[in-house]
Parts: sequence; C-alpha cells; structure tokens
Amino acid sequence: MDWDNARIFLAIHRAGTLRGAAEKLEIDQATVGRRLAALEQSLAARLFLRTPSGYVPTPAGELAAAAATQMEQGAEQLQRQMQGIDERLCGVVRLAATDLTARHFLLPALQRLREQHPEIRVILSTSTQITNLTKREADIAVRTVRPDAPDLIARHLKRLHTAIYASKSYVKKRGLPEPGTGLKGHDVVIYPRSVSAQKAEQVCGESIANARIAMEVSTGLVMFDALQAGFGLGELPTHVGDAGEKAAGLVRVWPQRETPYDMWLVLHSDLNRTARVRAVADAIIAAYEAA
Repeated sequence: MDWDNARIFLAIHRAGTLRGAAEKLEIDQATVGRRLAALEQSLAARLFLRTPSGYVPTPAGELAAAAATQMEQGAEQLQRQMQGIDERLCGVVRLAATDLTARHFLLPALQRLREQHPEIRVILSTSTQITNLTKREADIAVRTVRPDAPDLIARHLKRLHTAIYASKSYVKKRGLPEPGTGLKGHDVVIYPRSVSAQKAEQVCGESIANARIAMEVSTGLVMFDALQAGFGLGELPTHVGDAGEKAAGLVRVWPQRETPYDMWLVLHSDLNRTARVRAVADAIIAAYEAA
C-alpha cells in the first residue's frame, strides 16, 4: 500500500465523506476520489460502501485501516526521529497552551527567545483542549495535567494557585458571599463541563449549587473580562487576579482560600534533543523559574 494513498484512505475512514477528507488534507475532492479508486484497484478490493449517510468501511476496509494506521504511526515516528537529530537553531516549533498562560508566561519568554534566535519561528496555539503530541499536533505543550504516556517527557514548571474574584462594582452591589452556602444569592461565571467537569460544579472548592450561572466561558481571558465586567464571581489564577485588583478593579473574595495546581512542560521524547525545540523549552522553563 502506497503511503500517499494510505493517508487519503485514512482521512476518508475518519471523516466518512470525500469532502471531509479533502478538507482535512487540504486537497480537492476529485483528487481524493481518484486516489481511493486507485487504491481499491491496486488492492483488488472494495474498501467502502457508498451510502446516503457517507462512506462506510467494508470488512476489507477495516483491515486496511488497521494496516494504514500502523503506516501512519511509523511515518510519524520517523519524522520525529529525524527532527530529533536536527541541531540547527532555526525552523518552526509548534507550541500549545491556554491563552492566560500564553499572555503571562509564554509571550515574554518567546520575546527573549527571538532576540537570541531570530531564525526560530514559533506557531503558538491557544486552547483549553489537550493537544496530541504523539500525532504532532504540537511539539511542546504547557499543561496543568501531567501526561502518563511513556513516549512523553514532562518537566514540572511551577506550582500556582487559583482564588475567587469579582469586580468592585459587583461586590458593592451584591456584597460578599458566605462560605458554605453554595454561593446562595450570587451570580457565577464558570467553565463548561467540556473544559473542566470540576470547575463546572464549584469555584475554588466552593459548591455553586445555590448560585445562578450568569455565563459559561471557554477561555481564561474571557473569564477575566467577564469578571471585570461585573457578571459575577469566578475563579482565576492568583497571579492574574491579584494583578487585576490594581489594573482592572477586581476584588479577591475570601483571601484566605486558594486552590493549588501545577504547570507542566510536555514534549515528545523523540524531539528532546532537537535544537530549536530545546531552545523554546529552555526559554519557557527560565520564564517560570523567574516568576
């Protein structure tokens, strides 16, 4: 099985349509159809049933999918290993983190990195979703969860804390909540369950059972803006919220209460010795050590 055809086959298998596969691979739909036909002819087997709802793999298609997946894993491993022996301080490094992490730690680190190594180009993706480093969705990730995959290297960066904040205008209007009441009589801004199941039910260890949910947000920056705008109470990292007390008119609710969390730098073991990846990782580590 030719790898070029195999990757097109896998895209169809995963998307269920020629159009979905074409969009994923960024090629035209006609090319996808031709390559699938060529693959089926070379294997002398029909790999999909064409149904009104999409392309459904035949038994032969399922066998082909298993073989093609092994080819994909081998190609990805070879690419990582080739990158792992690259000693040039130039090229692209893909970095994944949340938007608050990027603003407060990564951008200053990357600015200093650029002064030292201007030929390294960083592609920074901000999301609350965990990227798959094994599939090379990113080269480096900064996470709050330590991975358990054996092919990933995790470096502890720093222990941070979160606390509850609200705007001064909100506190003036609604007062401070009483601990242990489930935030009765108050509005809250929370993360949806898809982002954090725990934070969809509580803020900084306090149940929100008796609160009214004013808004659900999917990123830390929007959380900060919503609290500043007076939508209600919400949870922020203390290094963000405490700075916001001076700059953005936030108030820290229950100053004695905070919840710890850890930050981890994660990269694939095959890329650990790639010079440009190592340079970006070292810049991030230095930023957290200086904070």
